[in-house]
Amino acid sequence: MRVLIVYGTTEGHTRELCNYAATRLREQGRRVTTEAAGPDAGHPDPAPYDAVLLAASLHVGRYQAPLVAYAQRHHERLNAMPSAFLSVSLSAAGESPDDWAGLDECLATFKAETGWTPREVHQAAGAIRYSQYDFFKRLALQGIARKRGMKTVRSHDYDLTDYEALGAFVSRFVAAAAAPAG
Repeated sequence: MRVLIVYGTTEGHTRELCNYAATRLREQGRRVTTEAAGPDAGHPDPAPYDAVLLAASLHVGRYQAPLVAYAQRHHERLNAMPSAFLSVSLSAAGESPDDWAGLDECLATFKAETGWTPREVHQAAGAIRYSQYDFFKRLALQGIARKRGMKTVRSHDYDLTDYEALGAFVSRFVAAAAAPAG
């Protein structure tokens, strides 16, 4: 089985999650190609693959433009084959109903913009990378973390992803895609 993973990332965490997913699938004997969504929305072509996973992170309520363009360009093919979406955000680390309602709203907007309806969606918590931020962004992210009840120190980076849940999602999605129809 051939699996394509296409991602959009701002700070690199989504790419790391896709590499984690690819490694897990390769360990299960799957052939996996992982590529960033780029300026050419047509590349890579999903046609030769048996399943496709798209991944992107939310920043100020929007996913990366190249990934959105890719989903728009290929929505018909993606809707006709096993496809799933990995949405990465700090909101997914929280327990607030308002945060989860916001995630649902962002996903609904994404689906409406692209015409793509993934068969499965996984909301994964992102990362706080203080070491990559300027002073103002560090301050803003610390405020966001505090608002969600997280105590963080600006001299440390935080990976909030539940890798066990991510691995289970990816394995379940690909196993279902590989199962004979009927």
